[in-house]
Parts: sequence; structure tokens; C-alpha cells
Amino acid sequence: MGHSASRHNNGAGAEPPLPSRFARFRTRLRLRHRHSARDSDRDRDGAAADSGSRPAVAVAADEFAGIARIRIVKADMRLKDKFFACLSLGERTYRTETSDNTHRPVWNSEKKVVVETNGPHIARISVFETNRFSKNTLVGYCEVDLFDLLTKQDLDKEHIEDLALLDPSSSTNTMGTISISCHIEDPVETEQSFARRVLAIVDYNEDGKLSLSEFSDLMKAFGNGLAVNKVELLLHLFGDTNGDDIVDMDELAALLADQQEKEPIISNCPVCGESLGKYDNINDMIHMTLCFDEGTGNQIMTGGFLTDKQASYGWMFKLSEWANFSSYDVGLRSGSTASHILVFDRRTKRLVEEAIDGKIVLSMRALYQSKVGLTLIDTGVKDILKNLSEKQGKKMNSPESAKDIPKFLELFMGQINMDETKDPIESFKTFNDFFVRQLKPSARPIAYNDQNSIATCAADCRLMAFSSVDESTRFWVKGRKFSIEGLLGADVHCNELNNGSLVIFRLAPQDYHRFHVPVSGTVEKFVEIPGCLYTVNPIAVNSKYCNVFTENKRVVSIISTSEFGKVAFVAIGATMVGSITFLKEKGDYVHKGDEFGYFSFGGSTVICVFEKDAIQFDADLLANSERSLETLVQVGTTLGISKRKKELQVPELQK
Repeated sequence: MGHSASRHNNGAGAEPPLPSRFARFRTRLRLRHRHSARDSDRDRDGAAADSGSRPAVAVAADEFAGIARIRIVKADMRLKDKFFACLSLGERTYRTETSDNTHRPVWNSEKKVVVETNGPHIARISVFETNRFSKNTLVGYCEVDLFDLLTKQDLDKEHIEDLALLDPSSSTNTMGTISISCHIEDPVETEQSFARRVLAIVDYNEDGKLSLSEFSDLMKAFGNGLAVNKVELLLHLFGDTNGDDIVDMDELAALLADQQEKEPIISNCPVCGESLGKYDNINDMIHMTLCFDEGTGNQIMTGGFLTDKQASYGWMFKLSEWANFSSYDVGLRSGSTASHILVFDRRTKRLVEEAIDGKIVLSMRALYQSKVGLTLIDTGVKDILKNLSEKQGKKMNSPESAKDIPKFLELFMGQINMDETKDPIESFKTFNDFFVRQLKPSARPIAYNDQNSIATCAADCRLMAFSSVDESTRFWVKGRKFSIEGLLGADVHCNELNNGSLVIFRLAPQDYHRFHVPVSGTVEKFVEIPGCLYTVNPIAVNSKYCNVFTENKRVVSIISTSEFGKVAFVAIGATMVGSITFLKEKGDYVHKGDEFGYFSFGGSTVICVFEKDAIQFDADLLANSERSLETLVQVGTTLGISKRKKELQVPELQK
């Protein structure tokens, strides 16, 4: 991403520092807003005012710059059909939803746009009919100078303008009329609306109040060092008058907006990463507000019914799982601090931190661990995740993507050992060539290679092992409903695997992304199960609102073994995973440690299900899992021993 503030000028070129006319205009609106709030008899500069009323002041075109709210209300057409309208301003076009079948469509759709004296201000409004015979046919249009609307309207009252729709085939004929309104948004309203939307993200329980911990999450993700170090003081200044570490949302929004002007506590745009403070503070608010509005990448004009949290959904999703992969200045190193997942490194016997940018953590919590997030997941996020992942998969297979390899290695410095890689870095022609790189045979020795009664780890990953499904749901998987039947699907599920043991191998983007066979046996079948592409991050796995493992796209294989009975090997796709590729076929005999397949770009997961009482997992893996602590392991290290073939006892193996 990494766009600059000029992207919102609709083709007007680089944005200059705001002129004095904007400062005067903003000040006038701000004073009138505060004047009205205090129910004063005089405005700030001493001019007389009627009690209980605001002066009717129009916007002068030579001193205007700010956010205009354009609303397409309705139309009266000469024919009956399904219609939608488009608003074009500069290089941007926005559209309404499609109406019912009628000659009087009602949309009530609104869009915020930047309008200023030196920028585009001629808006074109087009009406299209759409049905199964006529796909998106232009039936009428008009053009309007927004300055004409803004300069003759009372700022305090919405004025609806009726405009004639011209016939595209004849400039003398009309096809009906369309009603629109346009008014300038009060800068105070802009600031406080933006603040409410930011704050709504961390109001996880949606009670309209923020606790100290919720506010701290926000400051850690978006704030500067000052805000993080003084978070308790800021919360107290923002309205925690009774010392209970809880602040009302509306009060906090007003004070946050005011603080942003005095001493900004948000140093970078949460959406695009642009550094703030280059210009006037209200310009920063305009920039961030429009970034939020464009966060979905969806150009549908809103109907005005979204809550603050729903309105913020677009960029919450956008940040959620490596969507900003190619923009390293907005990646893991941005923000004043990072959130962490603690994992136990089996090799070094130490706890290590898996750093995740605070913005990504916040967005995933809001999307996967809130009621609004559940609503959004059920009403469109699945398709968006799928489309984004497919698009990113194509990008990572292009020759141009090879230039991202050095950036990726720098981003994960110390976590990727290129000395283990089979081929030199210059041999990779695309990013995905590098991502699915093979390792030298000596890099991952297979423990007890000659003893099939000992299972080994299937991937370089963070691992969780559980003796039963009940154990897994008690300590780790918190979905609405998780079961072996749901995981394997109707075409694969067999009674032998009911209430079996399972192990979860979670791969992060920096990991070696080939997966290996954990046991020796014959591949009985492969079954592809279509599904979603939710993130496999623990934040989503531990969500009670969605079932990552049973709803995601996956490929299930069954391996028949002498030592463990049937073993289900489930490769699960995730956000930004382009594809799952298997290297073996039905009927093949595989030996533990053999390459089984690979995931293209992204994080992903493998789950292995063993028959009940077929395997005794290694004690350290079980102990960590019972503490809800993932274990960092490598391919080929021991996973467990068969409980049916006991020629090698567990104590001997651990010794």
C-alpha cells in the first residue's frame, strides 16, 4: 500500500499544505459547533446571535476545502426496471446498491469525498438499468458543480436538489430526474466520528466503554512512544474521573480528537502507514477518515446503517493476515510496539517470542473475536478472503515477485537459515519458488529412521498435541463446534478415528513450507474439501465465533499403517495461501520423513488424527499443550511412539 495523502485528491496532484482559507473555514465551523453545544447567546468573535439558533452561513468557494458528504437519494424514471446510480468525481467512481424493480428507485446512499478549490468539483451522476436481458445499460446522466450546491446551501440544513437526467443518445431528451444532496462535514464531527471508529475496534464486548487494557491495546498498535508510556495518564485525562479505569466511548472520542490536535497520539495512518503531522492536523483526520472508508476496496456507497465497528471492518480485514506483505514499511516493524505469541523452542529449551504487529493483532481480534466480527464473517468476508488469496497467489508466481525475496529475508532476519537451502537464492525465479524451497537432505535428519513405531514431526512449525478432541477444545480450539467428523468430512470420516488423538502443526510465513510424512504406510485416498480461507493464527483458532479448521479449504489423506492403524493427514489452507500441492498419489507407499507436499505463499496448518489409544505423544509436547503453549519443532524430530508396538519403550525414547 504505502499511499500518500495525495491519493485522496482524485487526480488533483500532490497535496499542498492547507491554505489559510481552510483554517478560517474550519475555525468558523468549530466555533459554531462549540457555540451551539454551550447554548451560548454569542459566538466566539463577539457577533450577536439569536438564542437557540445558528447563523445561516454558506460556504464561499474561494475558501473551501474539506470533506463533502454526497448523498444520492432517489430518482423518478420514465421506465420501470432495476436501477443503480454511479457517482464519478475526478478519477474515482462509486456506485449505489441496485434498487428493486420500480420506476421510482430509492437509494439513500452516501459517500464522503475531498472537495477543495483547486481540485475536481464537477461530479457526474449516471443511472444504469440492470436485468437479465440488459446488463448495466446507461439510461440517464447529469453533471453538477459541487461548488454550486455548497455555496448556496445553509451549512446547518440538508438541501435536496432535483436534477434532470439526460438521455445518453439525445441531449434534448430527458429520462427522468434524480435527487441528490451535498453538504460539508463539520471538522469537529469528522474528528470525533473518526475517533469513535478507532475506539470501537478495541471495544471487544461492545458495551460502549473502554477499559484500561482495551485502551492500552489501541495505543500500543497505533500510538507513538509518548502515548504508550503515558497510557494511564491519557486515560485519566480523557475522562476516567472516578478512577475505575473505565471511560465512556463518546466522551473518550471527543477528548481523543481534541488531544490529536494538541499533541497527536496517532503517529501513522492505521490503514496505509503514512506518517502523519506533515500538514494541518485536520488534514490528517481527512486522510485517515477516507482511508477507513476505502479500507474494504469496495466502491459501493453506504446506506448509512453501519455501526462504527462495522464501518471499520474494511481495514481491520486488510491488516489481518499479511495483506500488506509487499509494503515492508507497514509490516512487522511498524508501530511503537509489537504483540507477541509465546512459544517453547524445543531445540534450545527456552521460551521465544513470535512477534506480530499490534495493528494485525487488533484487526484479527476485532474480526474473529467479536460479535460484529461474526456478523461480518457471515456476510461477505469469506469471499473477500478467497479473492484476496487468489490474487496474491498469482502475484507471488510472477517473475516480478522475485524482487521481494531479499526483503522477506531481511524482515525475518535470524529466522531463516539459507545455508540449509538446497538451491542458491539466485536460482529462484519467483517468490513462490523461494517460498516452497527444498532443504539439503542433511538439514532435517529423521529421528529413529529405521523404527516405524516412532512417529516424527511433519513440519517446521509451532505444534500442539492432544490425546483427545475434548482435550483440544479444553486447551486450544475454541470454535463454535469442533469435531473429527467436521474436520475430515463425510467422505473420509471413519469410526476408527472417532475421539482419536490429534496434533496441530501451525506454519508461519517464515517457516520451511514443505510438509513431510510423520508415519510409514500406504496412502489410501485424497479428498479435497472446499471452504473458507480464514487465518490460522491462534487468535482465530481460539475464537468462539468461527471454526477455522472445519470451515477452511483443506485436503484430507488417509495413511494406513501397521503401527498406528489409520492416520488422517489434513493439509489446511489459510489466508494468503495460494495452493496446497501433494507430491504423492493414491496407492503410494510412503516412509516417515518423505516429502509429502507443500503450501504456496502464506501461513498454513497440518493436522494429523490418530486412532484412539494408537499413539503416546512425547511428554514435553503434551505438557506444553496442556499449558496452551505451542512448541517450536522441526521436521523429523520425535512426535510419539506407537502404543500397539512396544518394542521401544517411551522412557527409552525420551532418554
